[in-house]
Amino acid sequence: MSPPLALFDLDHTLLSGDSDLLWCDFLVGRGLLGPDFAARNQALAEAYQAGTVGAVEFCTFYAGTLAGRSPAEWQPLRQAFLDEVLRPRLPASARALVAQHRAQGHRLLLTSATNRVLVEPSAAELGFAELLATELAVDAEGRFTGALRGTPNMREGKVSRLRAWLVGQGLAPEAALAQAWFYSDSINDLPLLAAVGHPVAVDPDARLAREARLRGWPVLRLDRAVNPPA
Repeated sequence: MSPPLALFDLDHTLLSGDSDLLWCDFLVGRGLLGPDFAARNQALAEAYQAGTVGAVEFCTFYAGTLAGRSPAEWQPLRQAFLDEVLRPRLPASARALVAQHRAQGHRLLLTSATNRVLVEPSAAELGFAELLATELAVDAEGRFTGALRGTPNMREGKVSRLRAWLVGQGLAPEAALAQAWFYSDSINDLPLLAAVGHPVAVDPDARLAREARLRGWPVLRLDRAVNPPA
């Protein structure tokens, strides 16, 4: 029998912050994006939190920050981003929550609307061997084009992508979802929260907090102390 799944969102759930927003601020700080980009970045992040921006529009905006370089060309900056920005925002309480499910023998999966390039460093830091994220298109030379590849891993897409992944793993989606946990902060994840047997709202936004109250879902509050970079 397959072990139960423990599914985790990343941004504002395990990570104290938003990977996309932090990445753009990181690039602006290094002069790789214009200063006006920060305002557009913040506006889109607020629309995401409100659930008012389309999945393709949202994910494509951030895909554009990677366009023109290959994964290998981005790697030094990705490493600096992890060291300086992400690692200090992965609190001990989030690490302990993941470790709790690992100790119970559950199968861990990180599932994020953020693109794989930005999610992989946090996934590795938290010890996730399996990951679903928004995928990016590359050109014939292996450089990111700024376009998406396939369905964004966001809202209903997070459910459809997970179902397809379960089938690919030889698992029956309905049975696997019925015994799965899913932790998220965002109203954008309502479709997947509603699909699993054990939904948990983590430091939820206002709309998800209301849904959790109405549906009787547990609400978890994590200690969000941010550690300084080493």
